[in-house]
Amino acid sequence: VQLVESGGGLVQAGGSLRLSCAASGDRDCISAMGWYRQAPGKERELVVTITSGGTTTYAASVKGRFTISRDDDAKYTLYLQMNSLKPEDTAVYYCNAPTISWGLCDGMDYWGKGTLVTVSS
Repeated sequence: VQLVESGGGLVQAGGSLRLSCAASGDRDCISAMGWYRQAPGKERELVVTITSGGTTTYAASVKGRFTISRDDDAKYTLYLQMNSLKPEDTAVYYCNAPTISWGLCDGMDYWGKGTLVTVSS
């Protein structure tokens, strides 16, 4: 599975950005998808996940401001709409896709290379 993020950039506080993640390869092995982020000097943290059935789990810090979605025609294309951005949202945002361990699926946890979001005050 390969994951490629796009859409990061520099935005002022209060602004919006939309991140995208395109999955390719053994996409049928993907069990869920999500976004994580890592700020300078901090550990990587969960932003939001979405299961194959559409159940979402948001971090408390982004609930009500960020929205995860998938492309209906290409369900392995993931989006993160980020509104009311704050300087503390500054981080590298990573797309994540855990896979099932069955048949030809290897059960690995896949990550994109990340896209940088910088929110200025």
